[in-house]
Amino acid sequence: MNASISPIELRTRPAPSRSEAGSAAGSVIWLLRLEGLAAFAAAVGVYVHAGFSWPLFALLFLAPDLSKLAYLGGPRAGAIGYNLAHNYALPLVLTLAAFAGGVSAAAAAGGLIWIAHIGFDRMLGYGLKFPTGFGDTHLGHLGRP
Repeated sequence: MNASISPIELRTRPAPSRSEAGSAAGSVIWLLRLEGLAAFAAAVGVYVHAGFSWPLFALLFLAPDLSKLAYLGGPRAGAIGYNLAHNYALPLVLTLAAFAGGVSAAAAAGGLIWIAHIGFDRMLGYGLKFPTGFGDTHLGHLGRP
């Protein structure tokens, strides 16, 4: 038998906002933050092992945050721009292509820095953005643990 909510409970419980409905909660948030730490540590570890330049790392580490400029076009454009620069798909493809020999070593360094940045952001609680505003993320609203 399925557990159900009575009609009285349905009327008295406020509906979650759009961003809260799609956000992680509870221990899942901490697992996602731990995953970010793991991605950061792995990317930095491979970067060190490959012997890439630390000045280059320092120079490019915050480069993905330039995507925040997309918010000048409004919250929807901002979320699209930010999310394109803050998901693992593009830097993983770039890094794997570089290590497979199809792209330069500089691309591998750039991809690893990019992955490290995303992991660091996730570890701090900066998730992918909803079009409702910069503070509405898949990890919850910024400023709330």
